[in-house]
Amino acid sequence: MGARVGARVDASPGSPEPADAAPADAVLTEAEAALAAVDRDPVSGLPAAERTARRAARAGHAVAASTAERAWGHALLHVGELDNAVRHLSRAAAWGARAGRADLTAEARYKLAFAILQRGRPQAALREIDAALPDLTGMAAARARAQRAIVLHVMGRLDESLAEFEVALQVLRRHADLLGVQRMLINRALVHSDRHAFAAAERDLLEAETLARALGRPLTIGLIANNLGLMETLRGDVPAALRHLDRAERIIGAHGAQLGTLHQDRAELLLSVGLTAEAKAAAARAVDAYRRERRSLKVPEVQVLLAQAEILSGDPAAALGHARAALRRFRAQGRREWTELARLSVLSAQRAAGLRPRLPTAVIDVMVATLDAAGWPGAALDAAIVAAQVTAGRRVRQDVRRDARRNDGGPERSGDAGDARTGAEPAAERRSRTVDVAADVAADVAVDVAAGYLSRAAAASRSRGPALVRARGWYARALQRRAEGDARGVLAAVRTGLRVLDEHASAMGATDLRVHAAAHRADLVALGLEVAFEAGRPDGLLEWSERARASRLPAAPVRPPDDPVLTALLARLRSVTRDLAGQAAAPAPLLARQADLERRIRDHSRRRAGTPGNAPATPVTPRDLAASLGAWALVEYVRRGADLHVLTVVDGRVGVRRLGTTAEAADLIERLTFAVRRNARPDARPEALAASAALLDAAAGRLDALLLGPPAEIGDRPLVVVPTGPLHSLPWSLLPSCAGRPVTVAPSATLWHLARTRLAAASGADGNGDSDGGAGAAAGGGVVAVAGPRLPAAGPEAAAVGAIHGGTVLAGAAASVEAVSAALSRAGLAHLAAHGHLSADNPLFSGIALADGPLMAYDVERLPRVPHTLVLAACDSGRSVVRTGDELMGLAVAFLARGTSQLVASVLPIPDAATTPVMVAFHERLAAGRPPAAALAEAQQAVRGDDPRTAAAAAGFVCIGAGAVPVRSRGQGPDEVAVGVERGPGTVTLATG
Repeated sequence: MGARVGARVDASPGSPEPADAAPADAVLTEAEAALAAVDRDPVSGLPAAERTARRAARAGHAVAASTAERAWGHALLHVGELDNAVRHLSRAAAWGARAGRADLTAEARYKLAFAILQRGRPQAALREIDAALPDLTGMAAARARAQRAIVLHVMGRLDESLAEFEVALQVLRRHADLLGVQRMLINRALVHSDRHAFAAAERDLLEAETLARALGRPLTIGLIANNLGLMETLRGDVPAALRHLDRAERIIGAHGAQLGTLHQDRAELLLSVGLTAEAKAAAARAVDAYRRERRSLKVPEVQVLLAQAEILSGDPAAALGHARAALRRFRAQGRREWTELARLSVLSAQRAAGLRPRLPTAVIDVMVATLDAAGWPGAALDAAIVAAQVTAGRRVRQDVRRDARRNDGGPERSGDAGDARTGAEPAAERRSRTVDVAADVAADVAVDVAAGYLSRAAAASRSRGPALVRARGWYARALQRRAEGDARGVLAAVRTGLRVLDEHASAMGATDLRVHAAAHRADLVALGLEVAFEAGRPDGLLEWSERARASRLPAAPVRPPDDPVLTALLARLRSVTRDLAGQAAAPAPLLARQADLERRIRDHSRRRAGTPGNAPATPVTPRDLAASLGAWALVEYVRRGADLHVLTVVDGRVGVRRLGTTAEAADLIERLTFAVRRNARPDARPEALAASAALLDAAAGRLDALLLGPPAEIGDRPLVVVPTGPLHSLPWSLLPSCAGRPVTVAPSATLWHLARTRLAAASGADGNGDSDGGAGAAAGGGVVAVAGPRLPAAGPEAAAVGAIHGGTVLAGAAASVEAVSAALSRAGLAHLAAHGHLSADNPLFSGIALADGPLMAYDVERLPRVPHTLVLAACDSGRSVVRTGDELMGLAVAFLARGTSQLVASVLPIPDAATTPVMVAFHERLAAGRPPAAALAEAQQAVRGDDPRTAAAAAGFVCIGAGAVPVRSRGQGPDEVAVGVERGPGTVTLATG
């Protein structure tokens, strides 16, 4: 979004300037005191203003009545009663006229202008101020000019607004009107922010806060914090913006003042990092507040935000509805610049919906020029890009129509006798040729126009503006190079744009912010992938497939700093969650407390700054990948529009082929997982089991043929699988060609390579992962097996695992979050058998149940070390929430991000007792020196013929990460060191029911 109004303060005065003829009687003194009180705190001063206005009216004291009515209207403005505010400010103007005091009338009128502005009538507000100005002098005139500057800003006339502020500020500084200066600085800072002059905006706001503290105005300090949050949002410092907005909400809320603007600013901030659901919720709160307060001016601004949020969340129809409603409202308000901003939203929504915008080129030109002249860099840039895309689309359609005419409607040159005799060209052909010439001319014009738009937009790539604006500039430059046929230039521009976005994301400390912010990479990576597909070079396509996925998983683990506040909040949430677990019907107060604690944890974590420069790893090269793979084969799935493609790397050779559609794969996965879930039910009847088996076999066979049938070069090699979209939830062992085959799944080939090489370097394993469990096995740390509560089979399972490896067992009250966290920090291999939970709304609250509550992803992020190998025997513990760009969030991913290199977990719900056989079989093979992927495949084969529930439990487990390096557990080698892994691989097993 290009422009925002922010939390404004009224520029009109507190107490009026003393008049020579004003009587100094009690009612006037009371009126002036009421005006001063309202100015300090509108809410608490409102009763006195109302009381004094009534008294002055009864006394017929026109001057006092005008002053008190102005105070009353001022207070009503701040509590959101706009209709009543307009009425009382109009009365103030009338009383001023009755008193023969043009100055009082004028002061009431420009205060009235502010109320009219909030009602969404900026042109009328400007007329009120212009009518008042001739009757004002000195500081009153300066304040009116400041109010005029506010209106001009709302209308998008930023240069004129700044000029008015400059004139007014000089007068107020000369007269040492500190309150007036403070107000004006707040409002001028908003203009600077919209122009992306952030240093100037920050200077104004910090000076205003100093003055507000000196003047004892706490509510104003809250409004300044709100505007600092808006400024940091536009600048791109998300943690700083959140800190300011949270402070603003505390202060403004405590004073009972309006929160609509704060909700709007928070919605814009959340949208800037791709948190569309939260942004829409905040925007809805803003609209409710504005409508309740009758502040019609602001509603269409939020509708533009909602349109952008719906486009990002994949609902272009809803976006188009919001955008068109905003367009109508802005037109009615006479806000030309905002009207064009809404028009841009309409065009964007139409393109997202696959509709063909029908605006004349002249209208598009006006939109681009208006937004450029308004001084809104982000909006101007997006307008130029969209204009170029719309114009270029017309060129393509003209070419298609011309080719269709030539192929279908043109007469053939077959020596027609009549034409031969006369030498005349057939009329139909003559008309066709004329149309073709006109189409060619129009197409050439469209190309030139589109190139002009892109050239204008690409200039932003060289600016020093916010990261999101610069990245969009590089996207425009990439489009420009594509139009010129310069494929290398396209990819260079896309790489630079991605680097800008990745540096921007590294400044965010919260995982969810970084993951959701990756949505801004979508256009760039889609363009890079498309160019790579067109080039037809598999190695180049591998690079861009890697750049397009899991960019927010760190190449090297980064542990957040110690945070006592977060520690305390997590402990309180664990307590509430434990209480809820014992409830058949959860009490509403307990659920409300849980939601409140989750919100506080989320918000607190998001305020943490990141580590600038912690960029994603450079995509692995085919040569390095081949060295790591050895005898293994890589299959990496890539989406291109609706189509699904596969990349293979076998013996250093990269191949690519189209498989089918992603939707077809998603449908088959849904059928397969449904069948497995039904088989796992203890009450499943024989006929239901038979139907499930038939469905399972059919879906698995078709999936196998779709996903692994075409790439014949993989043969029967062990597989490293890099999924995309719905493939992340696939239990691979169920595919016929994967039965008994070692398969390990990775978020990207690059991250697999890093985990594999770190683990191999520590263990001395070769590229094939073949080892006897001595040299070449992952060593370091002991073995811990944990049993969670309320699972009868978890205790025996943990005891069996502990006995196999000679490790420690934590069960019952001993399996607390603190004790398990400490054990995980020391272990090399861990097995966790417990209830599991995947939180789809906020995956960082996903966790496994322990004696005193859940161990959550938030806890994992704070562990000093993690095991190199981990087993999670828990329901859905291997599932992740998949965001844009195959960015992953969940418990298993949290362990991988902290440094675990090999992880075994289930992507399905699993029955408690049925997991023990497969887990015991797996650990027996692991202890015998088999790598995790091979041990899991063999264990799944060993129990495949058992009862359906055991087979279903076994099928849900997948190996994630390196997968190819054996594990040396305690007692297997004399050189074992009892430490965890901080920056290297770790193995943890979680079994959850």
